[in-house]
Amino acid sequence: GDARVRGQTGVLSERRGSYPFIDFRLLNNTTLSGEIGTKKKVKRLLSFQRYFHASRLLRGIVPQASLYLLDEDYLGQARHMLSKVGKWDFDIFLFDRLTNGNSLVTLLSHLFNVHGLIHHFQLDMVTLHRFLVMVQEDYHSQNPYHNAVHAADVTQAMHCYLREPKLANFLTPLDIMLGLLAAAAHDVDHPGVNQPFLIKTKHHLASLYQNVSVLENHHWRSTIGMLRESRLLAHLPKEVTQDIEQQLGSLILATDINRQNEFLIRLKSHLDNQDLRLEDAQDRHFMLQIALKCADICNPCRLWDLSKQWSERVCEEFYRQGDLEQKFELEISPLCNQQKDTIPSIQIGFMTYIVEPLFERWAQFTGDTPLSENMLNHLRRNKAKWRSLLHKQHSSSRSNDHSGQVTGSQEQTLNEEETP
Repeated sequence: GDARVRGQTGVLSERRGSYPFIDFRLLNNTTLSGEIGTKKKVKRLLSFQRYFHASRLLRGIVPQASLYLLDEDYLGQARHMLSKVGKWDFDIFLFDRLTNGNSLVTLLSHLFNVHGLIHHFQLDMVTLHRFLVMVQEDYHSQNPYHNAVHAADVTQAMHCYLREPKLANFLTPLDIMLGLLAAAAHDVDHPGVNQPFLIKTKHHLASLYQNVSVLENHHWRSTIGMLRESRLLAHLPKEVTQDIEQQLGSLILATDINRQNEFLIRLKSHLDNQDLRLEDAQDRHFMLQIALKCADICNPCRLWDLSKQWSERVCEEFYRQGDLEQKFELEISPLCNQQKDTIPSIQIGFMTYIVEPLFERWAQFTGDTPLSENMLNHLRRNKAKWRSLLHKQHSSSRSNDHSGQVTGSQEQTLNEEETP
């Protein structure tokens, strides 16, 4: 069938693999489904895909990452990049090209080895590879932003944060494995739309999770399903695997942006009272949650060329949702109206209200390390560039109100091309 038991509570949820964005929407029990096909037809399609995926695994056929079929020059460049995987200027877009779209699998395999996790947890390399391929394939490559490259980017950032002395001195192998796994799988099977969209279209996941952290719960349950299906941790004691599953859930659920203030208030309290005890597993777990939250939204803290690409990608995903809402005569969600919500204005707001408060506290925790200072410097420079672009847009739009020669979208393109 197309469903499988997910997580401790026995919640049923589908894992579809990389389906087109619109297929995910078709599972809604709404009149929208009729335009493209019936719910029954889609279920049948998903059942077939699910059977095909399972039967491949049962026959022992593992989808091969294409890395090993690449030209030696590409392999050499990819290896060279991996030797600098702890550097903040790591270009995940280039790495994804060099690995022929297998950045997540290649990166995780390397990091598990670097951190000694394969040896410590006695992991089987073939099983590990199978699990990582499952995770990578469950991201939707059609999503401009929430795809496997984003997951790889977050994982690389998490690796950098795990090496910060304030944290690294206390981390256990289990902490490191949890941090890397949560980073890699935190957005798995993301449909390319946000929670409000799922709620207002009465999507089955919104009903399943009662409109609370809908996507994050789905990412977690999907991850647990893949861990169990791959049997990556089957050799470990049951109580250990149960603990891993629960901690993964706690980490992934922390990435819900609606809980931002909750975590910021708690972090501020710990820092002000200086009562963080990283010898305590509970405090370490909290800081892993904060590290993952930072890694998830670190794009504005990257080099401008990388940061700008991510900004354009996330806004493209927003605009696609807005177009879909407009097509089906739904209210267009905030930030999703391409005619009103420009990339510079979206990014400035995001940096000001979400990113800056979190990263300033993170820098306070780490003790203003070179990495934290570097990230904050990039953040300020990038914000200044977006402000400059916004100013140019406003100036250009005022002049074009009189001339009427350039459209808003053309104006944005022209301004971005002028930016170094």
